[in-house]
Amino acid sequence: MRLTYKRVPLEFLREIPEGIKFVNKQGHDFLIVDTVLCPNGHSLMAATVRIHGEPSIRITIDTGASSGLVFVDAFWGGHDKLYNFIPVLSPAHPYLTATCPTCGANMIVDEPCRQEGCESTKAIMFSLPGGKSRVYACAKLGCPGHHIETVDVPEEVSDQVDGINYFGSASDEIFEGI
Repeated sequence: MRLTYKRVPLEFLREIPEGIKFVNKQGHDFLIVDTVLCPNGHSLMAATVRIHGEPSIRITIDTGASSGLVFVDAFWGGHDKLYNFIPVLSPAHPYLTATCPTCGANMIVDEPCRQEGCESTKAIMFSLPGGKSRVYACAKLGCPGHHIETVDVPEEVSDQVDGINYFGSASDEIFEGI
């Protein structure tokens, strides 16, 4: 995928939430999800499955027609994924379900998607350490919508961070979102 660099707001970097790190790789600055947790506090990071050299985020998903583990790129706005199954869309189920692979906790919450043109009201919620910040990814199959919610950063700054999409999105619609 082609790299699309976007500046990270300084206001965000001053109050960067625990679980997110700011790194320089090959002359470019990136935000990377370093630690995310399920609702019961289990780490969702997979150190043994790396994407772009970083541990991936591991969740169990069900599309309505197939299910298994997905390993999500930890680069903020990255959309690369690895699956241990062949994802099959079910027209009857436009939303996926997501659970913690360790304890089976439901990770789907009521949260409207902020992606233009998406009318989803469901998201996958990832908790950041410390309990003050969360990351949401749209639960509608194919939608790349995601956003961060933190009490330490003004909403307008978080909105700028939501727009960071380093690697664009995949051309195959099923693989764009989670």
